[in-house]
Amino acid sequence: MRSFLIVANQTIGGEPLKAAIDERLATGPARFYVVVPATPVGGGMTWDETETQKAARERLDAVVERLRTAGAEADGEVGVRDPVDAAHDALRRVTVDEIILSTLPAGISRWLGQDVPSRLRGSVQVPVTVVTLPKEAAETTPRQT
Repeated sequence: MRSFLIVANQTIGGEPLKAAIDERLATGPARFYVVVPATPVGGGMTWDETETQKAARERLDAVVERLRTAGAEADGEVGVRDPVDAAHDALRRVTVDEIILSTLPAGISRWLGQDVPSRLRGSVQVPVTVVTLPKEAAETTPRQT
């Protein structure tokens, strides 16, 4: 059975990630481990850690349930704020064949601005696929920092 690590936050319910998951499920049984980095809620200079954890947990629970309903084995965790560190933490517990990183589009995505795809690719031994929410969809997505 192939195994995948999904690293996503605001884009976790987006069509590009859903399509990537569906493609992998179409090739046979799959196991997914999902990491939702605990990205602060709101656009200000301060944030509430409890709200941040709660928002990440809600996103995680929703996608794990959706994966299980689709017939996949699925589990996950709320990760640390930095998506590369969150992925590394997860990889200490699970072995995967591929990492799927889901981001907001360029110009909006903090992760792309921090060069997360290149940093992740340079630090793991498995392929990293990046899926990006279209700009039109991102404009209607509530933002986190």
